[in-house]
Amino acid sequence: MSTVIELIVGLGNPGPEHQQTLHNAGFWLVDLIARECGETFKRDKRLQAELADVRVDGHRIRLLKPQTYMNASGRAVSAALSYYKIEPEHMLVAHDELDLAPGRVQLKFGGGHAGHNGVRDIMAHVGPEFWRLRLGVGHPGHGVEGRVTGHLLGRASNREADPVLDGVVAAAEGIRVMLRHGAERAKTMLHSRDHGSTDARND
Repeated sequence: MSTVIELIVGLGNPGPEHQQTLHNAGFWLVDLIARECGETFKRDKRLQAELADVRVDGHRIRLLKPQTYMNASGRAVSAALSYYKIEPEHMLVAHDELDLAPGRVQLKFGGGHAGHNGVRDIMAHVGPEFWRLRLGVGHPGHGVEGRVTGHLLGRASNREADPVLDGVVAAAEGIRVMLRHGAERAKTMLHSRDHGSTDARND
């Protein structure tokens, strides 16, 4: 049975200086979906976001990139849900995930924010009952002040970005599987390709 998704939110920070950072993996995913559908994003000042209207396997889906910066993502998401009259359970939020190895992808519904400030802000605005697509970017390790910030917000090298981009491509296919055959089939497809992972935090 298919899963109804009407809004896919990619999380990231606006501006060219952030485009090649791992923290923008969510943006990378919705950009890929838009390209595959032959659509482009347009700025919507009402929603404080960039928006693309696409059809994926016949399903009309709105793609959203909040332009509020990561920590205030909930404002744009809440505005879009209200404007388009979409219930949170029909929304999927794609975001970078430190606790998954680069290239791993995990699909889940509900739960906590696992320390991700963008997800935290969305939950503060609309509650926890929405789909999440966690795009693994790996953890740089502890012990050096600013290491995580540099890992997420510094310009990623090809070596760092390539496995994450592989995960983004798999995630886009997982969304198609989700729409055609349901979330459980998509989870099986995505999670079975995960090898050599780091431990994910339970949330």
